[in-house]
Amino acid sequence: MDQEKIRELARRLECADAVVIGAGAGLSASAGMDYAGPRFQKHFADFIEKYHFSDMYSGGFYPFSTLEEYWAYWSRYIWINRYQDPPKPVYRDLLRLVGEKDYFVLTTNVDHCFQKAGFDKNRLFYTQGDYGLWQCSLPCHAKTYDNENTVRRMVKEQKNMRVPSKLVPVCPICGRPVSMNLRADDTFVEDDGWRLAAGRYAEFLRRQEGKSVLFLELGVGGNTPGIIKYPFWRMTYQNPRATYACINQGEAAAPDEIKERSVCMDGDIGEVLKQLI
Repeated sequence: MDQEKIRELARRLECADAVVIGAGAGLSASAGMDYAGPRFQKHFADFIEKYHFSDMYSGGFYPFSTLEEYWAYWSRYIWINRYQDPPKPVYRDLLRLVGEKDYFVLTTNVDHCFQKAGFDKNRLFYTQGDYGLWQCSLPCHAKTYDNENTVRRMVKEQKNMRVPSKLVPVCPICGRPVSMNLRADDTFVEDDGWRLAAGRYAEFLRRQEGKSVLFLELGVGGNTPGIIKYPFWRMTYQNPRATYACINQGEAAAPDEIKERSVCMDGDIGEVLKQLI
């Protein structure tokens, strides 16, 4: 662990007027939200045996022959990733570091770990959806639906890798099957909650113009750099008082134009946060 960089990041955090957190999948991975290995094997042993899935994520794309089997798989997927707490306290440690600051969170994660850790829901913008929401698969209208109660029943009542047919969810307007509210294609529903969060984020950024801002990027890879990484680089470049910080395993770098105002650390996010605390 580079102690000089730890000290520098701690100083930048202390001096910042505001912190903008950009979080990707690496943050949840650091918190123990693994989609393969023992955690996957524990909850999906029967599906692994039948279909030879290598990980939870790829199994989510399998074309199951019935909706009853599809929702048996997905209800477990939702339950452990959305409604159970992550195995490690990484998100709570992050809140300890930024909780007294004027902060906002922009994330491509859909597991709601920020809110479960106690972050203010009015300071969160989940750009890519939420495991806890369903939408019409067409969609015929721009509304989403909370799924916790039904998912809880699906997990409890499923047998032989199938949920009871009565629990298969359909759109209350048109009767089509529902789908996850996850941004996979142009059917993704940006509901009222999504639009309000987008507006709050834009207003937060407007208020911070010209101030000492720390853009703290955590676990963001190269799949969707246009959502967090590139905007963070651009906003740091445009604001001479801003700092860009990046903590990521194997992917921590900044462009030359902002390198002097950047702190990049290649390592486990949870370990770095512990050091900062």
